[in-house]
Amino acid sequence: MYPWHAGHRQQPKCNNRNRSHKHYLASKFMKLTEQIAKHFREIHFGGNWTAVNLKDSLVDVDWQQATTQIYSLNTIATLVFHANYYVSAVLKVLQGEPLNAKDIYSFDHPPIQSQADWEQLLNKTWEDAEKFATLVQQLPESKLWETFTDEKYGNYYRNFHGLIEHTHYHLGQIVLIKKILLQHTNTDNEQIK
Repeated sequence: MYPWHAGHRQQPKCNNRNRSHKHYLASKFMKLTEQIAKHFREIHFGGNWTAVNLKDSLVDVDWQQATTQIYSLNTIATLVFHANYYVSAVLKVLQGEPLNAKDIYSFDHPPIQSQADWEQLLNKTWEDAEKFATLVQQLPESKLWETFTDEKYGNYYRNFHGLIEHTHYHLGQIVLIKKILLQHTNTDNEQIK
């Protein structure tokens, strides 16, 4: 609690000396929607508490690695598409469109048969992430507690944090698959047994 919070002393009067302190406090304490947007950006672009993010983890993955299946796991490309599938769906809701996503389609990405195809998927992922974060940070905090399209989905807050948690979950899988790929040389792009 701040020293001038209820039950302590009065808030200091504004003068030149504490004006900079107030500016510091205002920038230090963002509204909740700004914090959520920051957290979402960090899992995609870096600066998060775990120091692992999607973009840095994928920077040196080429299209052949991204489409190589390890054991019975999803490919890196499939996981990137899957994580962004839900981001894209919620982004469209923030842009005023109806929710139009089905779990059964969340792994059905277009074929990736070249580096250009892979980069197109990555670029869409980064663009959607930035658009999403920008729209979230612009929302009034009261929107967080409103129902997200239907009662069964809970509120906006739950869905925004669900996207962050979902991305962390699949980022962990991507990092592990990438490590396994780097330990195995497989130029035929066949499943590693």
